[in-house]
Amino acid sequence: MLGFLLRLLPFWVREPLLIMLGSVLGVRLLYLAVRDPDWGVAGFGVVFLVFTAVRVHTVVRALRARRNPSPAPPSDTTAVAAAPPVPTTGAVPRPAPVTPEKEPNAWGQAFAAVAVIGALAGVLWAAPHVLPSDDTTPQAASCPGGENEKLPKAYQRTPRPVTGGELCTALNRPELAQLLGTPGEVATSASGSNNTAALTDGKVAQPEAQVAFDTYTVNVSATYNKLTTDQYVKLMKYGNERDIKTLSVLGRPAVLSSDHTMKIEINLGSGTSGGPVEEGPLARTLSVALDRHDRGGYCEITVWSTSGTLPNDSALLDIAEQVLPGIPEPPVR
Repeated sequence: MLGFLLRLLPFWVREPLLIMLGSVLGVRLLYLAVRDPDWGVAGFGVVFLVFTAVRVHTVVRALRARRNPSPAPPSDTTAVAAAPPVPTTGAVPRPAPVTPEKEPNAWGQAFAAVAVIGALAGVLWAAPHVLPSDDTTPQAASCPGGENEKLPKAYQRTPRPVTGGELCTALNRPELAQLLGTPGEVATSASGSNNTAALTDGKVAQPEAQVAFDTYTVNVSATYNKLTTDQYVKLMKYGNERDIKTLSVLGRPAVLSSDHTMKIEINLGSGTSGGPVEEGPLARTLSVALDRHDRGGYCEITVWSTSGTLPNDSALLDIAEQVLPGIPEPPVR
């Protein structure tokens, strides 16, 4: 079908078009063959270039023929001499002038060829922008919008509380995977919720956000209670926390600790109850006071993985330096 359409084009349109396509394809195939050594691709490139050379030779011959037309064949003098004399009496009709056949305008055909090539180039350029892309690169998860979500009463009684959506935005940064030591990964899920702290009868705001990768999962929460960091450390020593280490982050008192997560199995639609609560993989948590004077309340950044591996503590510190500026300090009471 394509060959039939090409044969319908005028000579001065078809040949420049074939020369352009052949040269572009030949050079491209040779470039690919040099970049990724492949004799088969190189052979196809040579074939296209030879085809282009043949077309160029044809066009050159046609141009020479147009510039130097062949002389007209000599007339038959014998036939003229033997012809009977034409009587001179009366008016002799003059032969009608021979109208030369109008040749196609070479400049117009050349312009048409350039226009066709430009149109094809425009189509090739616009195709990736118009046609659906087959790029299978996974896109990073984004935080859900919760602007119209009604907040619990605990948030109304808390001065300048952060919401789960704001925590998610502060946590779900492009450099988060690099801070965790896995720069090639993208977030598979991101969420934020406006919860309240357990065992407080809904009176203590505790927003949280979570971003998950293939290797690690990061959870950030802010608890607006009156518990100071010193008091929190004393409670850790009575619990199962291990590897407790106090330090300072952005001028605020902080503490590092480790504890196991909980593994809960839920059977949906099976008619049986879920399994018992089991001990999950180890998690590392950095707890930082909400203000420099440690008047109460803290932010917790927890990292864990299903394989049980944990990043260095420096990763938690780097994440805290990115997240804490997005949490307003409670006003002085």
